[in-house]
Amino acid sequence: MPDRPEIVCICGSTRFVDEMSAANRDLTFAGVIVLAPGVFLRAEDREAGGSITAEQKIALDALHLRKIDLADRVLVVNPGGYIGESTSREIAYARATGKPVSFTGPSFTEPS
Repeated sequence: MPDRPEIVCICGSTRFVDEMSAANRDLTFAGVIVLAPGVFLRAEDREAGGSITAEQKIALDALHLRKIDLADRVLVVNPGGYIGESTSREIAYARATGKPVSFTGPSFTEPS
């Protein structure tokens, strides 16, 4: 028996906030410690003029890589197989650091 619960970092496009929330809930009920994006800017927020600055985006991206560092594995939430640029970068980082990566949708192969 492990000394602590498994730690999983959820990655994926923030457009999938509902799917990420469901994965977070399911993992939490299964006894997993979940690390996930902390900021979700919904389409209606963007339409109303809400946004994050370029500096905030850079800081959030760096913070998410530190979450990957803390995790035992990464779960990519990718309905329909969608993987955006930031998520692709996170997958590459996780794999480069030896973290197992799994997907909720079709798996992803990095371009060669």
